[in-house]
Amino acid sequence: MERFDTKIAVILRDDLLAWQRLNVTAFLVSGLGTVVPEVIGEPYEDGDGTVYLPMFRQPVLVFAGSKELVRAAHGRALGRNLPVAVFTSDLFATGNDTDNRAAVKAVTTEQLDLVGVAVYGPKNAVDKVMKGATMHP
Repeated sequence: MERFDTKIAVILRDDLLAWQRLNVTAFLVSGLGTVVPEVIGEPYEDGDGTVYLPMFRQPVLVFAGSKELVRAAHGRALGRNLPVAVFTSDLFATGNDTDNRAAVKAVTTEQLDLVGVAVYGPKNAVDKVMKGATMHP
């Protein structure tokens, strides 16, 4: 198995419904490849020559934690200047990217009602960001 010097990790609030956890995870990791293109591998191709989209070249680790732990992870990630994606509770009520961005912009960093955070960076830095979180069940 290939070892990576970097890590992609998502932390989700442990009080989310199953559909919310899946949706938030998908949204959080969706922007990573546009900002950090080296995390994306080559396109896939099956035996018949049908080509499929490329995906992350490394695993995405998903963690769970309390609201306070998600907030702490967010602060640690920002403090380490790592690429960070956020999903707030307000985004469950919006229906498009413009409204999503407006909902985040409407509040200060400290006022964000975070339900999930994604982070990418050196393994040891990401491990410190996720300190106290448990692997998602």
